[in-house]
Amino acid sequence: MKHLHIICFTVPYPPDYGGVIDLFWKLPALQAAGVNIHLHCFDYGRGKQDELNKYCATVNYYQRKTGLQSISFKVPYIVSSRSSKMLIQHLLKDDYPILMEGVHSSFILNDERFNDRKKIVRLHNVEHHYYHHLYQSSSSFFKKIYYFIESFLLKKYEQTIIRKANELWAVTIKDKDFFYQQYQFKQTKYLPIFLPDNWQFNVQEGKGNYILYQADLSVDINERTAIWLLENICKQLPFNFFIAGKNPTTFLQQQIAKYTNVTLIANPTNDSMQQLIKEAHINILPSFSNTGIKLKLLNALFNGRFCLVNKASIEGTGLDELCEIANDVPTMQNTITQLMQQSFVLDDIEQRKKILLAIYHNNNNAKQVVQWIWDNN
Repeated sequence: MKHLHIICFTVPYPPDYGGVIDLFWKLPALQAAGVNIHLHCFDYGRGKQDELNKYCATVNYYQRKTGLQSISFKVPYIVSSRSSKMLIQHLLKDDYPILMEGVHSSFILNDERFNDRKKIVRLHNVEHHYYHHLYQSSSSFFKKIYYFIESFLLKKYEQTIIRKANELWAVTIKDKDFFYQQYQFKQTKYLPIFLPDNWQFNVQEGKGNYILYQADLSVDINERTAIWLLENICKQLPFNFFIAGKNPTTFLQQQIAKYTNVTLIANPTNDSMQQLIKEAHINILPSFSNTGIKLKLLNALFNGRFCLVNKASIEGTGLDELCEIANDVPTMQNTITQLMQQSFVLDDIEQRKKILLAIYHNNNNAKQVVQWIWDNN
């Protein structure tokens, strides 16, 4: 009988944003592979979710300790705010392996009582890089201070993790190489993210009549990308553009309203967003951050036609040959003009399908997890 503790930095249901998709869809895949999951979730607003009981033998919830009580000058806030004596008591009742989802969930590594337990950290990013990008992109003075301090603490903390975890599982090849080469941690492995079961590869041939940028528009770095597209791409080209996503700020709405060829779609339903992605001729997804894996890019590759990105969007993902790449404004403008005259053809679809389904196969990746944890003992 295979038992596994999984500590999640949030409640992994509903899987309605990028950071939770991998967390949730790992559960049914591991269950199908014969794993009895003991799930531990930090709740700060999502609440208890009965759906999780379908895939887990036990589910426990803990309140995240936010505010001044979790501020530390040694431990990053994303870690210290997820410490729990109750969680430790639950984990010490047995000797099952422990999978920590994200550096966020790794505070038990500092507890000597777990020295002899098998402990794995799932790396969702090189977190100190991610927080440094947030520091650079934020327009809020107080947020910049927080992101800068958190990045500094995370860099020191990540270097201590490698001495206390048995294995690290990265979501991109680039992140795996960073911990393997920079921190000399040889037990770092690449485990692709787990994707929704309803992503069955649904790409259409032919042409669409618009270009789509989709993101959570309430996030600073995504708003910054949208405004960059408005000023450098949409303004210069005669094509129709859609910008779609959650909670656009008043400022972004005002900026979009200046352009007659740009339509804002605020807070579309999941079905509406999928239809937008599917029918677009180009999904344009440049990024100012080269951390982690972009779920919105994978969504576009599984469901849309041409994907236009820059290097930061795909670095270390192994998806380069499936995308059109443009790293400066003139190249991006020229590429769009050329692509709008082309049809997306069957050969493009078959190549994409072959590569994506070889990497992102939930059942195969769950079997790989089982082998890494139990067959290597």
